[in-house]
Amino acid sequence: MEWIDAEWPAPPWVRALATTRLGGVSTGPYAGLNLGDHVGDEPQRVARNRALLRQGLRLPAEPIWLRQVHGCAVTEAGELAVDCEADAIIARGPGRVCAVLTADCLPLLLTDRDGTQVAAVHAGWRGLAGGVIEAAVGRFATPPSSLRVWLGPAIGPEAFEVGAEVREGFLGLSPQAAAAFVPLGQGKWLADLYLLARQRLAGLGVDKVWGGDLCTFGDPGRFYSYRRDGATGRMASLIWIDPGRRG
Repeated sequence: MEWIDAEWPAPPWVRALATTRLGGVSTGPYAGLNLGDHVGDEPQRVARNRALLRQGLRLPAEPIWLRQVHGCAVTEAGELAVDCEADAIIARGPGRVCAVLTADCLPLLLTDRDGTQVAAVHAGWRGLAGGVIEAAVGRFATPPSSLRVWLGPAIGPEAFEVGAEVREGFLGLSPQAAAAFVPLGQGKWLADLYLLARQRLAGLGVDKVWGGDLCTFGDPGRFYSYRRDGATGRMASLIWIDPGRRG
């Protein structure tokens, strides 16, 4: 199993990473470490992959798997119902593993400067436009300027084609969003999810942001991509406060 550790100046007891598709027992279009139980893969294979994840990362608990709907709802790790419908989750203590699943959408992992709160956010273009980042940042009990953010693997700016209505929606939120779109002609544009996320974060006063340099679409050997393949698996981005290393 291979994963990508977040490279950011978070406290050492904050663990943050994104999985790849390498490893696991899924086959066919889901081949590898598919962690999504809603994409058509065999349930027993997904269960085995999730067990391998827990073992390989020595997780303190089962990740909290959300039912993601491209919205902006944020849930608390300590108040969670089974199969919670949300696109972001925050934990305020050790031992609770926040997770989001992606295969082109942008995962964001957040912590405060002191490593007392962590969050995971699932942000496709709908979530970004709808305010999922603003909703997640607003749940922290510290000022936005104290937050650190890592942007995990997502579809890159050279591969994410969208219609004019997507661009117009973002321009309606901020004229600065124009910098995140490159024209392709015939009403089509290339959109930069990473830049759009950075703009939303900057507007909140969050300027300590890392990552944002991996493209899921362009690396089929390492990443799942819904836009590239249609039927495909899901990777996980996870963050938690390690109870054994808490300062």
